[in-house]
Amino acid sequence: MKGVSKSTILVPGASAPAAINTIKSLKMVKYPVRIVSSDTNPVSAGFYMSDAHELLPEIESKLYLTRLFEIITKHKISVLMPSSGYDIYHYSKNKEKLLNLGALPVVSDEKTMETCRDKMQTFDLLSKKFDLPFTTLDSRKIGEFPLIAKPRYGKGSKGIVKIDNENDLKYIQSKQDDLIFQQYLPGTEYTIDVLSNLEAEPIIAVPRIRLQTKAGISTIGKIVKDENISEICKSVAKYLKIRGPCCIQMKESKEGILKIIEVNPRLGGGTIFTTLAGANFPAMIMDMVKGKKLKIPKISEITIVRYFEEIVVENGKAMKYDLNLV
Repeated sequence: MKGVSKSTILVPGASAPAAINTIKSLKMVKYPVRIVSSDTNPVSAGFYMSDAHELLPEIESKLYLTRLFEIITKHKISVLMPSSGYDIYHYSKNKEKLLNLGALPVVSDEKTMETCRDKMQTFDLLSKKFDLPFTTLDSRKIGEFPLIAKPRYGKGSKGIVKIDNENDLKYIQSKQDDLIFQQYLPGTEYTIDVLSNLEAEPIIAVPRIRLQTKAGISTIGKIVKDENISEICKSVAKYLKIRGPCCIQMKESKEGILKIIEVNPRLGGGTIFTTLAGANFPAMIMDMVKGKKLKIPKISEITIVRYFEEIVVENGKAMKYDLNLV
C-alpha cells in the first residue's frame, strides 16, 4: 500500500485477548496503520506484535491519565481502540481532552458507559424492553439453586460463578462484595459481536455459539446466521446508544427462550472469530474513522478452534524460532 498515509492507533490491554485479536485482525488485512499497544504488564503478548509499546500505571493510579496523555503526544496517536474493559471508561470520561490532543476514542458517551459499567443498572434498563433472566442484589429472591453470581462492576466474564447450594453461596459472599445474582439458564450460550457507527446506529451483528469456554473466554465457537438473534442484539446496542463495537451474550432458558446475560461496550475477547468469519471489526472501525463508506460483509458459518501460541522473547525482542529445533 505505497503512498497511503498511516494512522497511529493505541490498542490498550495488550495482555488480554481483545487487544491481541485487534492487532491480529488489522495485520491480517495489512491495514495501513501503525500500532502502539499499552498495558501494565511489561511482558504482554501484544507488545511483541505491535510496532511500538508503552507501559501504563494501574488504572486506579493518579498518574494513569498523565501517562496516557504522554503516550498520545509522543506517538501522535489518532485513534484509541476500545479493546480494554478498564481503559474505555477513562476514554469516555476524558473524551474532550483526548480530542484536543488529536486522538479519537471509539467509545460511547459517558452516560452509556456508566450504565454499562454497572451491571445492575444495565439489567434494570434492558428489562423494560428485552428478555433477561431475573436479576437481583438479594440472592434470597432467586428462590432456587443453581444461580449465577457476578460482580456488579465486573469486566466481561471475570468473577462469574455458578452457585449450586447454600454453602457455596455463603463462601462467595464472604469473598466478594458488590455481587448481583441471576437466575441460572441451562441452555445454549451465544456471543454476539455488534458494530455500530459513530452515530450509534447499528451496522452488523455476528452471532456465534460458545461450544467451549475456559476462564470465561471462548475457545471453540461456531458462527451462525440467525436474523432473530442479530436483530435483537442490534436493538440492544441502539437502545443503549452504543457507539462502535459491543459484545453481547445470550443464553437459552429451560423453556428455550433466549435471554440477554451480558453487555460489554467494547471489542470482545473473541473478536477474532468474527474477523475470520468475514467481518473484520477493527478494520471496519478504522474505515469509519476515516469516513469511508462501509460495505456489509458476507458472513461464513464456520467453526473456529483456538489454541495457545508461544512468543519467544530475547533481550526484550520477539524472536523467530524453528519448531524442528525445539
